[in-house]
Amino acid sequence: QVQLVESGGGLVQSGGSLRLSCAVSGRTFSWYMGWFRQAPGKEREFVATISWIGSSTDYADSVKGRYTISKNNAKTTMYLQMNSLKPADTAVYYCAAARRKITASPASADYWGQGTQVTVSS
Repeated sequence: QVQLVESGGGLVQSGGSLRLSCAVSGRTFSWYMGWFRQAPGKEREFVATISWIGSSTDYADSVKGRYTISKNNAKTTMYLQMNSLKPADTAVYYCAAARRKITASPASADYWGQGTQVTVSS
């Protein structure tokens, strides 16, 4: 059983930064990890992904150059460093894990965390 627990959300002013963490437990040695987000009234959307092996990353165009996804060497925690935040980044951010490569589709995820709220004020 894989468990994902997010933390680090909060309220920040436009232009500010936040770092989200996702604590990972369970057997995920060669899995793929990622972040999605969902704003009120909108569908869940892909943000970024990283491979547990090799640390290959990919980002949504809307966050490229502002967000950085990373992991610790023990592969027990994944991070999302968010800089230059905008009000449009306001959403619940979800950690995701998958046996196969995570794509832009939420259906590519096998497990989800409970989500953490990020609110960016203008």
